[in-house]
Amino acid sequence: QVQLVESGGGLVQAGGSLRLSCAASGRTFGTRGTAWFRQAPGKEREFVTAISWSGISTSYADSVKGRFTISRDNAKNTVYLQMNFLKPEDTAVYYCAASSIRGYGSSRYDYDYWGQGTQVTVSS
Repeated sequence: QVQLVESGGGLVQAGGSLRLSCAASGRTFGTRGTAWFRQAPGKEREFVTAISWSGISTSYADSVKGRFTISRDNAKNTVYLQMNFLKPEDTAVYYCAASSIRGYGSSRYDYDYWGQGTQVTVSS
């Protein structure tokens, strides 16, 4: 079993930065692909970025490429999302998710474990 807890959300002005953290419990977290998704009010949950178990391979949604960076520290059982140049359209609840495999996908159905989410609000 893996339990995930997100933190680091908040209110920021457009153009600002935030760093989200996803702290995991469970000995197997370091062997799982991990992703960030987000869900804005009235919209479906969408893929943001993912990272392989080793941290070597990453993937980003086009909407965040060049602005967001995912990383992980398996010694600390933590995955990070550095978000720069934030835009009002980035406003959403951000969820951390862990897969059952070492790789990753861009579908929510690729992931078995989810955190409770952290709110990110970007004001214009």
